[in-house]
Amino acid sequence: MSTTHTPQSVRLRALVDTVQRNERTLRRFQDVELQLIRAQDFPSLCLVLLDYLPREFGLERVTLWLNDTLPLLHEMASRHPRHASNGNPAASLNTSAETGEAATRLCSQGRPWLGTSASMDDATRNAMFAADMQPASVALLPLVTNGQLSGYLCLGSDNESRFSAGMATDMLERFAVIVAASLDNVAHREQLERLGATDALTGLPNRRYFDERLREETTRASRYRLPLGCLFIDIDGFKPINDAHGHAVGDRALALVGACLRKQTRLGDTIARYGGEEFAVLLQGDLRDSLVVAERMRAAVEKLELKGDDGARIPLTVSIGVAAHAMQLGADLDGLGRMLVEEADRAMYKAKAEGRNRVVMLVG
Repeated sequence: MSTTHTPQSVRLRALVDTVQRNERTLRRFQDVELQLIRAQDFPSLCLVLLDYLPREFGLERVTLWLNDTLPLLHEMASRHPRHASNGNPAASLNTSAETGEAATRLCSQGRPWLGTSASMDDATRNAMFAADMQPASVALLPLVTNGQLSGYLCLGSDNESRFSAGMATDMLERFAVIVAASLDNVAHREQLERLGATDALTGLPNRRYFDERLREETTRASRYRLPLGCLFIDIDGFKPINDAHGHAVGDRALALVGACLRKQTRLGDTIARYGGEEFAVLLQGDLRDSLVVAERMRAAVEKLELKGDDGARIPLTVSIGVAAHAMQLGADLDGLGRMLVEEADRAMYKAKAEGRNRVVMLVG
């Protein structure tokens, strides 16, 4: 008995195959993204992008190009322009101005560019690839965080139909967002390591690092006219905890709260132990974003389990002051930065006065 396939069944089978293929691709992307988020330093991130990624997706060329938006990573990439992991000379870092200009021409709309290298003009193709390493097809992804371009990730294949104009780019665009955020996060870690500005008790950056990040963030936000938020956080009743249970328990409280607050921050945000039992957070977002993050932090700390030496639970809560401002081009950045911190500090004291364990912003 012969089996016939109707046009409808053939189309349905093709649709199922496409869905399954997309699911497998999404899982591979998610796996690479998880590796990126876990990267603790720039070399580790490069291993994910320039070694693990091409092996996972069967790519013959991968290039990470960086501009000087992230100065420390740009400097590190400039010193080590080729990352030949596992002897693969086609995996590389690049900071060439010519390559950046060529990539910007291709991605003139700020969107990924897909196509064949043969479709590029000679100048663009030669700026993007060495003569003996030109892929058949290319996906070029702009890496943007909070409206600011930090580089491009170029994926190359010897299969001419692998990346073609008109293909859907949803997964690639999502992946590019994760790469850009991971680069920003690693840049913060590398800077922290270089400055040696870590608080020994909590493992968080200290005030010195926070002040440095404040200058950088106000400059970035001003250049792109973006809002910047600040949280000032104080552990409620910390002195009585110290007095009643001893400094060892007080130190545990600080470490516990610091770890909790760190978990609630987002990629690109900065948290530091500002001094004593105070913490400060810089947020890339407006007042609404800042209030959401602050409330999430307050609620998370309230659930913490701190035990005294007798095993009894010691309640922990925090008072949080919130401030946010839009940074305008040409503004007095130092003055705006100080004002942002001072307003968040005053709002925190207002939260204390109003009963503690709350989030408060200044009004008027």
